[in-house]
Amino acid sequence: MTDLRHQRRMAAEVLKCGENRVWMDPDRCEEIAKAVTRSDIRLLIKGGAIAKKPVKGISSARKKKLKMQKEKGRRKGPGSRKGAKNARYPRKRKWVVTIRAIRAYLRELRDEGKIDRHTYRIYYRRAKGGVFRSKAHLRSHLIDEGIIKEEEK
Repeated sequence: MTDLRHQRRMAAEVLKCGENRVWMDPDRCEEIAKAVTRSDIRLLIKGGAIAKKPVKGISSARKKKLKMQKEKGRRKGPGSRKGAKNARYPRKRKWVVTIRAIRAYLRELRDEGKIDRHTYRIYYRRAKGGVFRSKAHLRSHLIDEGIIKEEEK
């Protein structure tokens, strides 16, 4: 086997790729060994004795599969979690979601005429103070105090 390191280096420069991506026809080694100049290398490339190998890609199939499973809600158990409960779903975001639901419900009751402005204000302030855990908790309070009836939402 003849030493083709110089030809490989020149071919890499001509093909604008790395030396590892240069393919040389094993049946035409003697012909390649005689190539001394870049123009000789260009002729061999044209003749098909030297070629550029394709770039190796990295498959993203596993990544896509994992992403799909996570979208379904899989792979999110305690063993996969890093960070505390409130780091993953901050207290503030939880509060914002809850208070918006409560305030929307109070607004709805006021607009439908089921509670008057003063009652709305009182319960709005209580909600702000964190008295109610959820919309359902607020509703049970209103029912217990006789402000709204059971069948209403």
